[in-house]
Amino acid sequence: MFYDDPKKHNLKHNPFKALVGPRPIAWVSSMDLDGVLNLAPYSFFNAIADQPPTIVFAPNGPRPGGGAKDTLANIEKTNEFVVNLCSYELRDEMNKSSAHVGPEVDEFELAGLTPAPSVHVKTPRVEEAPASLECRFVTRLRLPSTNPKIENNMVIGQVVGIHIADRIIDDGMIDVAAYHPLARLGYMDYAAVDSTFEMLRPD
Repeated sequence: MFYDDPKKHNLKHNPFKALVGPRPIAWVSSMDLDGVLNLAPYSFFNAIADQPPTIVFAPNGPRPGGGAKDTLANIEKTNEFVVNLCSYELRDEMNKSSAHVGPEVDEFELAGLTPAPSVHVKTPRVEEAPASLECRFVTRLRLPSTNPKIENNMVIGQVVGIHIADRIIDDGMIDVAAYHPLARLGYMDYAAVDSTFEMLRPD
């Protein structure tokens, strides 16, 4: 099959996000100027450079009542955030933190998670997360949108500190089975990585 109009693919649901997957989840903690914490998951996320380590994620769409996502508003005010990486074991907490609630609601508390101090940024990380990336805000790019109700944004952050739980390190390397990272697929589907294979480059 072929389609070039999302309204004319003749499938039950748009397959785009199911095809571009699995995608890692950026579980982003941020804080407003009054110290109110925010925690939200975003599956349009990845690493884009490693010297220095740099990530990108997309806080797309408005709040249900209008206006920018709390995450984006907080980042643009404070110039910092933390990307917490989510394991399969934290899937329920991650899902709870995705609820559409008011900006005054602390999603750490809502999901039963522990805010832990960061080193280089004021925003706390998720203590229960297997790894967390402290980030400085680099830039935000507004992307085209075909839906007048949805604003598409790309946020780039430079990683200035990395926390790794000792339990996922084995012989100086990340043990993926212990890490058990959660990934987003299409529709309401997720996957968990618990095995890997090695393939050397020809050069």
